Amino acid sequence: MNVADLLTDAISRPTAAITRALEGLSAEQLNAHPAGHDNSIAWLVWHIGREIDVQVEHLGGQEVWKTQGFRERFNLGEIGDSVGYGHSSEEARSLVIEDKELLVEYVKAAEAAYVDYVSSLSPEDLDEVIDTRWDPPVTRGARLVSMIDDAAQHAGQVAYAAGQL
Repeated sequence: MNVADLLTDAISRPTAAITRALEGLSAEQLNAHPAGHDNSIAWLVWHIGREIDVQVEHLGGQEVWKTQGFRERFNLGEIGDSVGYGHSSEEARSLVIEDKELLVEYVKAAEAAYVDYVSSLSPEDLDEVIDTRWDPPVTRGARLVSMIDDAAQHAGQVAYAAGQL
């Protein structure tokens, strides 16, 4: 198995977990705030898609939020263009999405953009330092793994919160 195949397999797992976790949830449950937390299940799934999408674009891939019409379909205004990091309580709670199929479709589109981007890379590309603000500096490969890690952690939160409902 080459590195691109490995990363492709890894990025697909959070999406599969999200799809299973959302089965049977109502729109009300999707937008509930378990234990009073500001981030609903819908917010978490939207955030997974946004963090993959925006980071792939920053690395040189294609952002699907605007190019595939998700911005219009979600109709979230400026809050939808963000990634979710640093949302105030009010901002996080204002993100209400009742269409779980649209959420899954967006995460799958972001995943596909990730896979397309990864398939275009050479092994040398993965070693390129892309962010020197960290110690050690971040390579392209490390960023790609970090995106998977973040998506997997949030998918786990989705599954846990959905299980509580």
